[in-house]
Amino acid sequence: MSLPEIAAVPARADEPAVPAEEDAGGLAAGDTRKAVAASLIGTTVEWYDFFLYSTAAGIVFDKLFFPSSSAFVGTMLSFATFAVGFLMRPVGGLVFGHIGDRIGRKRTLALTMAIMGGSTALMGVLPTAAAIGVAAPILLLALRMLQGFALGGEWAGAVLLAVEHSPRRKVGLFGSYPQVGLALGLALGTGVFALLRTVLSEDAFLAYGWRIAFGASVVLVLIGLVVRLKIDETPAFREVDRLNRISKVPVVELFRSARSRRNTVLGLLSRWGEGAAFNTWGVFAISFATVQLGFEQVPVLLAVTVAAVVMAALIPVSGLLTDRFGPRRVYIAGIAAYGVLVYPVFLLFETGNIVVFTVAVIAVFGVAHALFYGAQGTLYAGLYPPEVRYTGLSFVYQFSGIYASGLTPMIVTALIAAAGGAPWLACGYLVSTAVVSVIATRFISEEDRLTA
Repeated sequence: MSLPEIAAVPARADEPAVPAEEDAGGLAAGDTRKAVAASLIGTTVEWYDFFLYSTAAGIVFDKLFFPSSSAFVGTMLSFATFAVGFLMRPVGGLVFGHIGDRIGRKRTLALTMAIMGGSTALMGVLPTAAAIGVAAPILLLALRMLQGFALGGEWAGAVLLAVEHSPRRKVGLFGSYPQVGLALGLALGTGVFALLRTVLSEDAFLAYGWRIAFGASVVLVLIGLVVRLKIDETPAFREVDRLNRISKVPVVELFRSARSRRNTVLGLLSRWGEGAAFNTWGVFAISFATVQLGFEQVPVLLAVTVAAVVMAALIPVSGLLTDRFGPRRVYIAGIAAYGVLVYPVFLLFETGNIVVFTVAVIAVFGVAHALFYGAQGTLYAGLYPPEVRYTGLSFVYQFSGIYASGLTPMIVTALIAAAGGAPWLACGYLVSTAVVSVIATRFISEEDRLTA
């Protein structure tokens, strides 16, 4: 399947394909811009909500919701509730993938945003363990599960909103825009926390400051909902509906085809390195730098924020490269760069210099991660036909998130502890995830590859 064919509507063997010019290209420029804005703003808000928890897990929640534990155990318990969100994402992916393939992308995305915003706002008013005891971490866990459930249906829908509205020769670029939302969401989350830690004392921050960041989600979600409800349904879904090809049970049809089954396995393996990379540099590194290396919280948060901003700026460049060279080549190049950089980055961390730490994070997170992450949405969008595409993308991205993303901070933390504080076992694990991802992506067959 070629890149232009994703913007078009792949047809059955006995039906002519709808040309891209008559599909996404037939939309007014304003409609296309609205679709991009809805995809980008929506993913920014949803990832901001989700990553607020990630940041808080490393610097706040271990103290407020698991205070009786040692520093190591408290951090592990905090990261365990972080991981639970990833366990719920596949459930949300199947539920919202089914809804998205049955009733459309637009309404499904509005629903996921409302659930995510509500659960995040409730976290901001949640009593701590000092106030209500064991009920506090239980409620925190329940809200984290709701976050994961909502995010399970977000990513695939946002990618499809952009890709299925894209002009003929800009599928890769449009497919990269939702990925920018992840970088911006992380930058907003860490940036807001850094600002609050700067203007508030540590006691004030722990008492109420962190709640401000969670409460701000309400405003952002309202903006995102307004934007998303104003866009049209994607041309690809409208065409599936017109041809009466809406799947009754998308997940069943997903595994009925040998091609889809093969693509699903390869997709699950190809994402391992991406998920491990993001949650190492964007989540674990914050805790590692403040606890293990003894850095102050604000400089570390600012370092990750700067890296995320660099990533956001470079992801569209990855999209342009995707249109030029194809998503598979760009994805492999980026994952390979991440694998090569793992050991050098931890060596730079070990210098104990915050400037060196910042440069290392920008290199591996801001630059290398942007290269493969910008190509990922377009790569996975080509794995499935439009009638099961929402379910297929959700399945690959969210089920792989359990082992590739959610468990990474715990695994890396445990490996470093097992090595007596040295990071080299953890480095070996991270490099292995890159190797698996490169091999899996390489063995996507020629007929499955997306080329410009």
